[in-house]
Amino acid sequence: MNIGQKILQLLKEEITEVEYNRYIKHLVYDTKKSTSDLAIFYAPNNLVCNWIKNKYTTKIEHLFEVSNGAKVTVQITLKNIVDKRKTKQTIEKKQSIHSLLNPSHTFDNFMVGGSNQFAYAAVKSVSEKAGELYNPLFIHGGVGLGKTHLMQAAGNVFQNQGKVVIYTTVEQFLNDFIRHIRNQTMDRFQEKYRKCDVLLIDDIQFLSNKENIQEEFFHTFEALKGTGKQIILTADKHPKKIGGLEKRLQSRFEHGLVADIQPPELETKIAIIKNKCEINKVVLSNDIINYIATVIENNVREIEGILSKLHAYSQLMHVDIDLAFVKNVLKDQMQENRANLTLDNITKSVAKDLNIKPSEIRSKSRSKNLVYARRISIYLCRELTQNTMPQLAQYFGMKDHTAISHTLKKINELLENDEDFKVKIEELTNKVTSSS
Repeated sequence: MNIGQKILQLLKEEITEVEYNRYIKHLVYDTKKSTSDLAIFYAPNNLVCNWIKNKYTTKIEHLFEVSNGAKVTVQITLKNIVDKRKTKQTIEKKQSIHSLLNPSHTFDNFMVGGSNQFAYAAVKSVSEKAGELYNPLFIHGGVGLGKTHLMQAAGNVFQNQGKVVIYTTVEQFLNDFIRHIRNQTMDRFQEKYRKCDVLLIDDIQFLSNKENIQEEFFHTFEALKGTGKQIILTADKHPKKIGGLEKRLQSRFEHGLVADIQPPELETKIAIIKNKCEINKVVLSNDIINYIATVIENNVREIEGILSKLHAYSQLMHVDIDLAFVKNVLKDQMQENRANLTLDNITKSVAKDLNIKPSEIRSKSRSKNLVYARRISIYLCRELTQNTMPQLAQYFGMKDHTAISHTLKKINELLENDEDFKVKIEELTNKVTSSS
């Protein structure tokens, strides 16, 4: 077993069997062209290649470092498309800069929307004036919302300016710390982290309740901040909400600028999917793109996986990608659990989404916004539960089942003629079924 195969076996232990069998196991390690500084793997097609690049390059490089104790650049490419000139440049850059940045993370391919606009503007500003504006810059938000992408986009800008950039996760920082303690080489550890120009650290919440590593990180932070070096951190929550974090660290994290990223609104998700389709050369109709956007809840990182899944299923089953095919493939993402749905569940979900009270939906009011909400609630209750039209009429305080029938007719007309309304219904259907 060569070193490349060994590393892939180590990766197999840390990911799901489905992901390994679907993507990773198809990688082929090039023993001839790979060197002590460069590991070349071949992927079977462009979509799988890009998916592995974006999701696992950093992890594979870390496994090489853990196994060999040396920095290795991992290159995922298609066979016979190895650019020797770029490879040489990558090796030279790697020899002088301790960085595990993903070059595909740039500001240009980050989709900006209302949910992430502030964080984007903050990181972009910092990338133009390292150490001068917001230091540290602390970005927080849920999983898969683009924190790492933004951080690494700034890192790539800094690196192109010739700055020494270190990107790492708290887990990798901790492993590095332990390894140097065991080898009695803490001077090398401190030299590495305290002499860089820019330090980027992901998942800072995992410092929680780790006293020794918090102590070391505090001194690293102080050394960098004291010399005007830029620090960018990410976490899943605001510094105040990270339990088990020393007060002195918490206060320093809040001293610069704290920016949050919220789950993207529907329009942003649609734009992200279209962008990913263009990058990966996947052709999907607007109906399919809109449907995927409604299936995905908060984690936009799922988009790459969904496109890869659709592509793989389509290739293996030799079928075209249409809406029926997509719905079948993505049924797991829908997380439907309609058996537990009640009329109250649905009405509350619609009311919350439209920022009104559930009691208002069931009232006699004929205001435009309440009629709109009532129609949607009736439609979803009819579609997602086993209640009859007379039962729905009683629940919504209507005269009889004919009023329900009239409402459903209006809704179906809107679904046929109003694309935006159709997308809204699909989005609410997903929210209701996934929260049940």
